Amino acid sequence: MKLEAIPLRIPEGCNIIVGISHFIKTVEDLYEALVGSVPNIKFGIAFCEASGPCLVRREGNDDELIEVATENALKVAAGHTFFILIRNAYPINVLNAIKAVPEVCTILCATANPVKAVVFEDEDGNRALLGIIDGFRTKGVEGPEHVRERREFLRKIGYKLAP
Repeated sequence: MKLEAIPLRIPEGCNIIVGISHFIKTVEDLYEALVGSVPNIKFGIAFCEASGPCLVRREGNDDELIEVATENALKVAAGHTFFILIRNAYPINVLNAIKAVPEVCTILCATANPVKAVVFEDEDGNRALLGIIDGFRTKGVEGPEHVRERREFLRKIGYKLAP
């Protein structure tokens, strides 16, 4: 048995969404959810099948992102996991649509940070995605200056209204 932290590739200017699903039509339903969420979104999806031929199923509208999603899926190789890479959009723009896909069981991360997939492999070579290392270790608690900076930043990028 083996436990491993596998770095995932995220191209410059992209975000990654990693989750767990349960059915072969996941890739097509995720495609429809993404393409209907944000005009001009570019994305690639890869889904690790857990039965039958156990293939990586893939879809998307950007060849590079489809290839990188597929590369990440093959590195993790744990059944019923999906990997979405997006460009020209942010996870906040698509997460509700992804969560609404009936096959989606859970989302483990949605980030542009460095990501490692924590994978367990049993004595038969079967694998499970246990979790995600998203970004870096926490360094402390925000103080008043950090609160002010956070609030200003959210208003600057339009996610909150000015007071």
